[in-house]
Amino acid sequence: MDLFSYQEAEAPRARLLADRMRPRTLDEYIGQEHIIGEGKLLRRAIEGDQVSSVLLYGPPGCGKTTLANIISLRTAGEFVKLNAVDASVKDVREVIDLARTNKAMYGKKTILFLDEVHRFNTARQDALLPAVEQGIIIFIGATTENPFHHVNGALLSRSTLFQLQPLGEEHAYEAMRRALNDRERGLGFMDLQVDEDALRHIAAMAGGDIRRALNAVELAAVTTPSEHDGSVKITLEVAQESIRKPSIRADLSTQYDVLSAFHKSVRGSSDAALFWFLYAVEKLGMDPMTFIRRLIVACSEDIGLANPQAMIQAVTAMDAYHKIGWPEAKYNISQAILFAVESPKSNAAAIAIGNAEAAIERAGGAQVPLHLRDTHYRGAEQLGHEGYKYPHDFPNHFVKQQYLPDALGSMTFYKATEQGMEDKIRQNQQKRKGKD
Repeated sequence: MDLFSYQEAEAPRARLLADRMRPRTLDEYIGQEHIIGEGKLLRRAIEGDQVSSVLLYGPPGCGKTTLANIISLRTAGEFVKLNAVDASVKDVREVIDLARTNKAMYGKKTILFLDEVHRFNTARQDALLPAVEQGIIIFIGATTENPFHHVNGALLSRSTLFQLQPLGEEHAYEAMRRALNDRERGLGFMDLQVDEDALRHIAAMAGGDIRRALNAVELAAVTTPSEHDGSVKITLEVAQESIRKPSIRADLSTQYDVLSAFHKSVRGSSDAALFWFLYAVEKLGMDPMTFIRRLIVACSEDIGLANPQAMIQAVTAMDAYHKIGWPEAKYNISQAILFAVESPKSNAAAIAIGNAEAAIERAGGAQVPLHLRDTHYRGAEQLGHEGYKYPHDFPNHFVKQQYLPDALGSMTFYKATEQGMEDKIRQNQQKRKGKD
Protein backbone atom coordinates (compact mmCIF):
# COMPACT_ATOMS: atom_id res chain seq x y z
CA MET A 1 0.00 0.00 0.00
CA ASP A 2 1.37 3.35 -1.05
CA LEU A 3 0.18 6.60 0.57
CA PHE A 4 1.84 9.23 -1.54
CA SER A 5 1.95 12.94 -2.19
CA TYR A 6 4.50 13.24 -5.03
CA GLN A 7 6.82 15.77 -3.41
CA GLU A 8 10.01 16.70 -5.24
CA ALA A 9 12.93 14.51 -4.22
CA GLU A 10 16.08 15.99 -2.70
CA ALA A 11 17.96 15.04 -5.87
CA PRO A 12 15.30 15.40 -8.57
CA ARG A 13 17.70 14.79 -11.44
CA ALA A 14 18.40 11.30 -10.08
CA ARG A 15 14.91 10.38 -11.24
CA LEU A 16 14.08 9.57 -14.84
CA LEU A 17 13.07 12.49 -17.04
CA ALA A 18 9.60 11.05 -17.64
CA ASP A 19 9.00 10.98 -13.88
CA ARG A 20 10.43 14.46 -13.31
CA MET A 21 8.31 15.94 -16.10
CA ARG A 22 5.10 14.27 -15.00
CA PRO A 23 2.40 17.00 -15.11
CA ARG A 24 1.36 18.35 -11.70
CA THR A 25 -1.64 20.39 -12.85
CA LEU A 26 -4.34 20.09 -15.47
CA ASP A 27 -2.76 22.99 -17.35
CA GLU A 28 0.44 20.94 -17.75
CA TYR A 29 -1.48 17.83 -18.83
CA ILE A 30 -1.08 16.94 -22.51
CA GLY A 31 -3.95 15.62 -24.61
CA GLN A 32 -7.37 14.14 -23.69
CA GLU A 33 -9.15 17.44 -24.24
CA HIS A 34 -12.39 15.52 -24.80
CA ILE A 35 -12.56 14.69 -21.08
CA ILE A 36 -10.46 17.36 -19.32
CA GLY A 37 -10.84 20.33 -21.63
CA GLU A 38 -12.25 23.58 -20.29
CA GLY A 39 -15.76 23.05 -18.93
CA LYS A 40 -15.66 19.24 -19.20
CA LEU A 41 -17.19 17.16 -16.40
CA LEU A 42 -14.00 15.47 -15.19
CA ARG A 43 -12.05 18.73 -15.19
CA ARG A 44 -14.76 20.46 -13.12
CA ALA A 45 -14.80 17.52 -10.69
CA ILE A 46 -11.00 17.56 -10.26
CA GLU A 47 -10.80 21.32 -9.82
CA GLY A 48 -13.62 21.27 -7.27
CA ASP A 49 -12.26 18.19 -5.45
CA GLN A 50 -15.56 16.44 -6.19
CA VAL A 51 -14.30 13.37 -8.03
CA SER A 52 -16.62 10.36 -7.71
CA SER A 53 -15.76 6.74 -8.54
CA VAL A 54 -14.36 6.56 -12.08
CA LEU A 55 -12.71 4.12 -14.47
CA LEU A 56 -9.95 5.41 -16.75
CA TYR A 57 -9.60 3.22 -19.84
CA GLY A 58 -6.94 3.72 -22.50
CA PRO A 59 -3.67 2.45 -24.02
CA PRO A 60 -0.31 2.58 -22.23
CA GLY A 61 1.30 6.00 -21.99
CA CYS A 62 -1.89 7.98 -22.63
CA GLY A 63 -1.95 9.65 -19.19
CA LYS A 64 -4.12 7.53 -16.88
CA THR A 65 -1.65 7.43 -13.98
CA THR A 66 -0.69 11.05 -14.53
CA LEU A 67 -4.33 12.07 -14.26
CA ALA A 68 -4.60 10.15 -10.99
CA ASN A 69 -1.48 11.93 -9.72
CA ILE A 70 -3.03 15.30 -10.49
CA ILE A 71 -6.13 14.27 -8.56
CA SER A 72 -3.91 13.27 -5.62
CA LEU A 73 -2.39 16.75 -5.56
CA ARG A 74 -5.77 18.49 -5.77
CA THR A 75 -7.71 16.53 -3.15
CA ALA A 76 -7.96 17.40 0.54
CA GLY A 77 -8.64 13.75 1.31
CA GLU A 78 -6.36 10.76 1.63
CA PHE A 79 -5.11 9.34 -1.67
CA VAL A 80 -4.04 5.69 -1.67
CA LYS A 81 -2.45 3.92 -4.60
CA LEU A 82 -2.48 0.15 -5.15
CA ASN A 83 -1.28 -1.83 -8.14
CA ALA A 84 -3.46 -4.82 -8.97
CA VAL A 85 -0.40 -6.83 -10.00
CA ASP A 86 0.77 -7.29 -6.40
CA ALA A 87 -2.16 -6.10 -4.25
CA SER A 88 -4.24 -8.63 -2.32
CA VAL A 89 -7.70 -8.66 -0.77
CA LYS A 90 -5.96 -7.97 2.56
CA ASP A 91 -4.47 -4.77 1.12
CA VAL A 92 -7.88 -3.66 -0.11
CA ARG A 93 -9.47 -4.32 3.27
CA GLU A 94 -6.76 -2.36 5.03
CA VAL A 95 -7.52 0.63 2.80
CA ILE A 96 -11.23 0.26 3.48
CA ASP A 97 -10.64 0.09 7.25
CA LEU A 98 -8.45 3.21 7.06
CA ALA A 99 -11.09 4.99 4.99
CA ARG A 100 -13.84 4.04 7.43
CA THR A 101 -11.78 5.45 10.33
CA ASN A 102 -10.96 8.67 8.47
CA LYS A 103 -14.59 9.20 7.59
CA ALA A 104 -15.98 8.42 11.06
CA MET A 105 -13.39 10.27 13.15
CA TYR A 106 -12.28 13.15 10.93
CA GLY A 107 -14.95 13.40 8.25
CA LYS A 108 -12.19 12.93 5.71
CA LYS A 109 -12.70 11.10 2.41
CA THR A 110 -10.35 8.48 0.97
CA ILE A 111 -9.62 8.00 -2.72
CA LEU A 112 -8.29 4.60 -3.76
CA PHE A 113 -6.44 4.54 -7.07
CA LEU A 114 -6.16 0.98 -8.36
CA ASP A 115 -3.77 0.75 -11.29
CA GLU A 116 -4.19 -2.11 -13.78
CA VAL A 117 -7.55 -3.01 -12.27
CA HIS A 118 -8.05 -5.66 -14.97
CA ARG A 119 -5.44 -7.76 -13.14
CA PHE A 120 -7.81 -8.07 -10.16
CA ASN A 121 -9.83 -11.28 -10.26
CA THR A 122 -13.55 -11.37 -9.50
CA ALA A 123 -13.13 -12.03 -5.78
CA ARG A 124 -10.77 -9.10 -5.27
CA GLN A 125 -13.00 -6.76 -7.27
CA ASP A 126 -16.01 -7.92 -5.23
CA ALA A 127 -14.18 -6.90 -2.03
CA LEU A 128 -14.39 -3.27 -3.19
CA LEU A 129 -18.11 -3.20 -3.89
CA PRO A 130 -19.60 -2.65 -0.40
CA ALA A 131 -17.18 0.19 0.37
CA VAL A 132 -17.89 1.88 -2.97
CA GLU A 133 -21.65 1.49 -2.55
CA GLN A 134 -21.58 2.90 0.99
CA GLY A 135 -19.36 5.82 -0.01
CA ILE A 136 -16.55 4.72 2.32
CA ILE A 137 -14.03 5.01 -0.51
CA ILE A 138 -13.95 6.83 -3.81
CA PHE A 139 -12.64 4.36 -6.37
CA ILE A 140 -10.45 5.31 -9.33
CA GLY A 141 -9.47 2.40 -11.56
CA ALA A 142 -7.07 2.45 -14.51
CA THR A 143 -6.97 -0.24 -17.19
CA THR A 144 -5.54 -0.82 -20.64
CA GLU A 145 -8.03 -3.64 -21.23
CA ASN A 146 -11.67 -3.28 -22.28
CA PRO A 147 -13.48 -2.77 -18.94
CA PHE A 148 -16.62 -4.46 -20.26
CA HIS A 149 -14.53 -7.63 -20.56
CA HIS A 150 -12.35 -7.37 -17.46
CA VAL A 151 -14.20 -5.37 -14.80
CA ASN A 152 -17.14 -6.74 -12.82
CA GLY A 153 -20.44 -5.42 -14.09
CA ALA A 154 -21.42 -4.31 -10.58
CA LEU A 155 -18.22 -2.29 -10.11
CA LEU A 156 -18.47 -0.88 -13.63
CA SER A 157 -22.06 0.26 -13.07
CA ARG A 158 -21.03 2.16 -9.91
CA SER A 159 -18.26 4.06 -11.71
CA THR A 160 -18.21 6.65 -14.46
CA LEU A 161 -16.22 5.39 -17.42
CA PHE A 162 -13.81 7.79 -19.14
CA GLN A 163 -12.08 6.51 -22.27
CA LEU A 164 -8.69 8.09 -22.94
CA GLN A 165 -7.59 8.20 -26.56
CA PRO A 166 -4.14 7.17 -27.83
CA LEU A 167 -1.77 10.11 -27.94
CA GLY A 168 -0.12 11.06 -31.22
CA GLU A 169 3.24 12.27 -32.49
CA GLU A 170 2.40 15.90 -31.78
CA HIS A 171 1.72 15.13 -28.11
CA ALA A 172 5.09 13.36 -27.74
CA TYR A 173 6.80 16.21 -29.59
CA GLU A 174 5.23 18.80 -27.27
CA ALA A 175 6.32 16.85 -24.18
CA MET A 176 9.91 16.66 -25.42
CA ARG A 177 9.98 20.38 -26.24
CA ARG A 178 8.80 21.15 -22.72
CA ALA A 179 11.49 18.92 -21.24
CA LEU A 180 14.22 20.55 -23.34
CA ASN A 181 13.17 24.03 -22.16
CA ASP A 182 12.57 23.21 -18.47
CA ARG A 183 15.71 24.02 -16.43
CA GLU A 184 14.25 22.81 -13.11
CA ARG A 185 12.80 19.41 -13.94
CA GLY A 186 13.83 18.83 -17.53
CA LEU A 187 17.00 19.03 -19.62
CA GLY A 188 17.13 22.83 -19.87
CA PHE A 189 20.19 22.94 -17.62
CA MET A 190 22.19 21.25 -20.41
CA ASP A 191 23.55 22.98 -23.48
CA LEU A 192 21.63 20.84 -25.97
CA GLN A 193 21.40 21.31 -29.71
CA VAL A 194 18.66 18.99 -30.94
CA ASP A 195 17.95 18.68 -34.64
CA GLU A 196 14.30 18.98 -35.58
CA ASP A 197 14.31 15.72 -37.56
CA ALA A 198 15.75 13.95 -34.49
CA LEU A 199 12.80 15.05 -32.33
CA ARG A 200 10.34 14.14 -35.07
CA HIS A 201 11.86 10.68 -35.39
CA ILE A 202 11.57 9.98 -31.66
CA ALA A 203 8.00 11.27 -31.64
CA ALA A 204 7.09 8.97 -34.53
CA MET A 205 8.80 5.93 -33.04
CA ALA A 206 7.23 6.44 -29.60
CA GLY A 207 3.82 5.63 -30.99
CA GLY A 208 2.07 8.20 -28.80
CA ASP A 209 3.74 6.98 -25.60
CA ILE A 210 5.09 10.16 -23.96
CA ARG A 211 7.03 8.20 -21.35
CA ARG A 212 8.91 6.34 -24.07
CA ALA A 213 9.65 9.55 -25.98
CA LEU A 214 11.07 11.30 -22.90
CA ASN A 215 13.16 8.28 -21.95
CA ALA A 216 14.60 8.22 -25.48
CA VAL A 217 15.50 11.92 -25.59
CA GLU A 218 17.08 11.65 -22.14
CA LEU A 219 19.11 8.63 -23.21
CA ALA A 220 20.30 10.54 -26.26
CA ALA A 221 21.26 13.58 -24.14
CA VAL A 222 23.22 11.78 -21.42
CA THR A 223 25.06 9.29 -23.64
CA THR A 224 26.15 11.58 -26.49
CA PRO A 225 29.72 12.92 -26.09
CA SER A 226 30.03 16.68 -25.66
CA GLU A 227 31.44 18.94 -28.37
CA HIS A 228 34.57 21.03 -27.71
CA ASP A 229 32.45 23.92 -26.46
CA GLY A 230 30.61 21.68 -23.96
CA SER A 231 27.40 21.45 -25.94
CA VAL A 232 25.67 18.20 -26.80
CA LYS A 233 24.35 17.75 -30.32
CA ILE A 234 21.52 15.27 -30.89
CA THR A 235 21.29 14.36 -34.56
CA LEU A 236 18.91 12.07 -36.40
CA GLU A 237 21.50 9.29 -36.22
CA VAL A 238 21.69 9.65 -32.43
CA ALA A 239 17.91 9.61 -32.18
CA GLN A 240 17.70 6.47 -34.29
CA GLU A 241 20.08 4.73 -31.88
CA SER A 242 18.04 5.88 -28.87
CA ILE A 243 14.71 4.51 -30.04
CA ARG A 244 14.61 1.83 -32.68
CA LYS A 245 11.12 0.41 -33.14
CA PRO A 246 7.65 1.88 -32.83
CA SER A 247 5.77 0.97 -29.68
CA ILE A 248 2.93 -1.37 -30.63
CA ARG A 249 0.07 -2.10 -28.25
CA ALA A 250 -0.81 -5.80 -28.36
CA ASP A 251 -2.98 -6.47 -25.32
CA LEU A 252 -5.94 -8.83 -25.41
CA SER A 253 -8.50 -6.16 -26.24
CA THR A 254 -6.41 -4.97 -29.19
CA GLN A 255 -6.11 -8.53 -30.49
CA TYR A 256 -9.90 -8.95 -30.36
CA ASP A 257 -10.32 -5.63 -32.16
CA VAL A 258 -7.85 -6.57 -34.90
CA LEU A 259 -9.53 -9.94 -35.40
CA SER A 260 -12.89 -8.18 -35.63
CA ALA A 261 -11.49 -5.74 -38.22
CA PHE A 262 -10.17 -8.71 -40.22
CA HIS A 263 -13.52 -10.51 -40.31
CA LYS A 264 -15.50 -7.37 -41.11
CA SER A 265 -13.08 -6.59 -43.95
CA VAL A 266 -13.64 -10.05 -45.44
CA ARG A 267 -17.40 -9.57 -45.13
CA GLY A 268 -17.10 -6.14 -46.74
CA SER A 269 -15.09 -7.46 -49.71
CA SER A 270 -12.10 -5.30 -48.76
CA ASP A 271 -8.51 -6.44 -49.09
CA ALA A 272 -7.88 -4.54 -45.84
CA ALA A 273 -8.36 -8.07 -44.46
CA LEU A 274 -4.89 -8.89 -45.78
CA PHE A 275 -3.44 -5.85 -43.99
CA TRP A 276 -5.00 -6.77 -40.63
CA PHE A 277 -3.87 -10.39 -40.96
CA LEU A 278 -0.23 -9.51 -41.71
CA TYR A 279 -0.17 -6.68 -39.17
CA ALA A 280 -1.45 -8.99 -36.43
CA VAL A 281 0.92 -11.86 -37.18
CA GLU A 282 4.09 -9.94 -38.06
CA LYS A 283 3.76 -6.91 -35.76
CA LEU A 284 1.63 -8.09 -32.85
CA GLY A 285 2.88 -11.68 -32.83
CA MET A 286 -0.58 -13.23 -33.03
CA ASP A 287 -1.04 -16.86 -34.07
CA PRO A 288 -1.90 -17.27 -37.80
CA MET A 289 -4.29 -20.08 -36.83
CA THR A 290 -6.49 -17.53 -35.06
CA PHE A 291 -7.13 -15.87 -38.42
CA ILE A 292 -7.40 -19.09 -40.39
CA ARG A 293 -10.12 -20.32 -38.02
CA ARG A 294 -11.99 -17.03 -38.35
CA LEU A 295 -11.60 -17.18 -42.15
CA ILE A 296 -13.10 -20.67 -42.28
CA VAL A 297 -16.08 -19.47 -40.25
CA ALA A 298 -16.49 -16.41 -42.51
CA CYS A 299 -16.54 -18.66 -45.57
CA SER A 300 -19.82 -20.14 -44.33
CA GLU A 301 -21.20 -17.21 -42.34
CA ASP A 302 -20.67 -14.51 -44.98
CA ILE A 303 -20.07 -16.36 -48.29
CA GLY A 304 -21.75 -19.73 -47.98
CA LEU A 305 -23.12 -21.30 -51.12
CA ALA A 306 -22.58 -18.12 -53.12
CA ASN A 307 -19.08 -19.52 -53.59
CA PRO A 308 -18.50 -22.91 -51.90
CA GLN A 309 -14.91 -22.90 -53.19
CA ALA A 310 -14.01 -20.29 -50.57
CA MET A 311 -14.33 -22.91 -47.82
CA ILE A 312 -12.05 -25.27 -49.77
CA GLN A 313 -9.45 -22.53 -50.19
CA ALA A 314 -9.52 -21.71 -46.47
CA VAL A 315 -9.27 -25.31 -45.26
CA THR A 316 -6.50 -26.01 -47.78
CA ALA A 317 -4.60 -22.97 -46.48
CA MET A 318 -4.91 -24.35 -42.94
CA ASP A 319 -3.51 -27.69 -44.15
CA ALA A 320 -0.64 -25.89 -45.89
CA TYR A 321 0.16 -23.93 -42.72
CA HIS A 322 0.33 -27.15 -40.67
CA LYS A 323 2.58 -28.81 -43.23
CA ILE A 324 5.03 -26.06 -44.18
CA GLY A 325 4.72 -23.52 -41.34
CA TRP A 326 5.34 -19.78 -41.21
CA PRO A 327 6.48 -17.69 -43.07
CA GLU A 328 6.20 -19.86 -46.21
CA ALA A 329 2.50 -20.48 -45.62
CA LYS A 330 1.95 -16.70 -45.70
CA TYR A 331 1.34 -17.05 -49.45
CA ASN A 332 -1.23 -19.83 -49.10
CA ILE A 333 -3.16 -18.08 -46.34
CA SER A 334 -3.08 -14.73 -48.15
CA GLN A 335 -4.40 -16.40 -51.29
CA ALA A 336 -7.32 -17.89 -49.34
CA ILE A 337 -8.04 -14.51 -47.72
CA LEU A 338 -8.10 -12.72 -51.07
CA PHE A 339 -10.28 -15.45 -52.57
CA ALA A 340 -12.78 -14.94 -49.76
CA VAL A 341 -12.60 -11.15 -50.11
CA GLU A 342 -13.36 -11.30 -53.85
CA SER A 343 -16.08 -13.95 -53.52
CA PRO A 344 -19.76 -12.97 -53.81
CA LYS A 345 -21.26 -12.65 -50.34
CA SER A 346 -24.34 -14.29 -48.84
CA ASN A 347 -25.47 -14.78 -45.25
CA ALA A 348 -28.32 -17.08 -46.28
CA ALA A 349 -26.70 -20.06 -44.54
CA ALA A 350 -26.37 -18.10 -41.29
CA ILE A 351 -30.01 -16.99 -41.54
CA ALA A 352 -31.06 -20.59 -42.17
CA ILE A 353 -29.27 -21.69 -39.00
CA GLY A 354 -31.08 -19.00 -37.01
CA ASN A 355 -34.44 -19.98 -38.51
CA ALA A 356 -33.86 -23.67 -37.77
CA GLU A 357 -32.79 -23.00 -34.17
CA ALA A 358 -35.83 -20.81 -33.61
CA ALA A 359 -38.06 -23.60 -34.98
CA ILE A 360 -36.41 -26.08 -32.61
CA GLU A 361 -37.35 -23.88 -29.66
CA ARG A 362 -40.95 -23.59 -30.88
CA ALA A 363 -41.33 -27.31 -31.61
CA GLY A 364 -40.25 -28.50 -28.17
CA GLY A 365 -39.97 -32.30 -28.31
CA ALA A 366 -39.92 -33.05 -32.04
CA GLN A 367 -41.41 -36.35 -33.20
CA VAL A 368 -40.11 -37.85 -36.45
CA PRO A 369 -43.02 -38.35 -38.91
CA LEU A 370 -43.85 -42.04 -39.38
CA HIS A 371 -42.94 -42.13 -43.09
CA LEU A 372 -39.41 -40.85 -42.30
CA ARG A 373 -38.63 -43.36 -39.58
CA ASP A 374 -36.19 -46.24 -39.98
CA THR A 375 -37.56 -49.26 -41.82
CA HIS A 376 -34.44 -51.43 -41.87
CA TYR A 377 -35.81 -54.03 -39.51
CA ARG A 378 -38.61 -56.59 -39.46
CA GLY A 379 -41.87 -55.27 -38.11
CA ALA A 380 -41.34 -51.60 -39.09
CA GLU A 381 -44.49 -51.60 -41.22
CA GLN A 382 -46.52 -52.94 -38.29
CA LEU A 383 -45.44 -49.83 -36.37
CA GLY A 384 -46.70 -47.62 -39.17
CA HIS A 385 -43.28 -46.71 -40.57
CA GLU A 386 -44.44 -46.51 -44.18
CA GLY A 387 -45.40 -44.01 -46.83
CA TYR A 388 -41.99 -42.66 -47.69
CA LYS A 389 -41.59 -41.53 -51.32
CA TYR A 390 -38.16 -42.20 -52.83
CA PRO A 391 -37.25 -38.95 -54.69
CA HIS A 392 -35.13 -40.71 -57.33
CA ASP A 393 -38.26 -42.53 -58.56
CA PHE A 394 -39.83 -39.21 -59.59
CA PRO A 395 -39.14 -36.69 -62.39
CA ASN A 396 -36.18 -34.39 -61.68
CA HIS A 397 -35.50 -36.55 -58.61
CA PHE A 398 -37.96 -34.56 -56.52
CA VAL A 399 -41.31 -35.25 -54.93
CA LYS A 400 -43.25 -33.20 -52.45
CA GLN A 401 -43.56 -34.72 -48.99
CA GLN A 402 -43.34 -33.66 -45.36
CA TYR A 403 -39.87 -33.73 -43.78
CA LEU A 404 -40.48 -31.74 -40.60
CA PRO A 405 -42.39 -32.65 -37.43
CA ASP A 406 -46.17 -32.18 -37.67
CA ALA A 407 -45.94 -29.09 -35.42
CA LEU A 408 -43.79 -27.31 -38.03
CA GLY A 409 -45.43 -28.54 -41.19
CA SER A 410 -43.80 -27.39 -44.42
CA MET A 411 -41.62 -24.55 -43.17
CA THR A 412 -38.45 -23.62 -45.08
CA PHE A 413 -35.35 -22.26 -43.40
CA TYR A 414 -32.94 -21.59 -46.25
CA LYS A 415 -33.74 -18.99 -48.87
CA ALA A 416 -31.01 -18.70 -51.50
CA THR A 417 -29.99 -15.27 -52.73
CA GLU A 418 -29.07 -14.10 -56.22
CA GLN A 419 -25.38 -13.95 -55.24
CA GLY A 420 -22.89 -16.01 -57.24
CA MET A 421 -23.56 -19.73 -57.45
CA GLU A 422 -26.40 -19.36 -54.98
CA ASP A 423 -28.51 -17.87 -57.76
CA LYS A 424 -28.67 -21.30 -59.39
CA ILE A 425 -29.81 -22.79 -56.09
CA ARG A 426 -32.48 -20.06 -55.90
CA GLN A 427 -33.75 -21.00 -59.35
CA ASN A 428 -33.94 -24.66 -58.33
CA GLN A 429 -35.86 -23.69 -55.21
CA GLN A 430 -38.36 -21.80 -57.33
CA LYS A 431 -38.79 -24.77 -59.64
CA ARG A 432 -39.48 -27.10 -56.72
CA LYS A 433 -41.87 -24.55 -55.22
CA GLY A 434 -43.77 -24.49 -58.51
CA LYS A 435 -44.38 -28.23 -58.17
CA ASP A 436 -45.86 -27.88 -54.69
